[in-house]
Amino acid sequence: MKLSIVPEKCIACGLCQVLAPAIFDYTDNGIVLFKENPNTLSLELEDKNLTGNDAMAAYKECPTRAIIIEKQK
Repeated sequence: MKLSIVPEKCIACGLCQVLAPAIFDYTDNGIVLFKENPNTLSLELEDKNLTGNDAMAAYKECPTRAIIIEKQK
């Protein structure tokens, strides 16, 4: 799956980092970024990977839809 973030939509609520701490982190202002690669806005995750399940939970709970998930064919 392709996981993308839209920092402009982020309100720094913290849910994504609580639900998927291995994937998400924050800037000093509390805006979402990817923990392992803070300079990118998208990354690929294995569908069966545990972090993929965590990413799905973060996606579902994000109140502003700052997280986007696309299933790969």
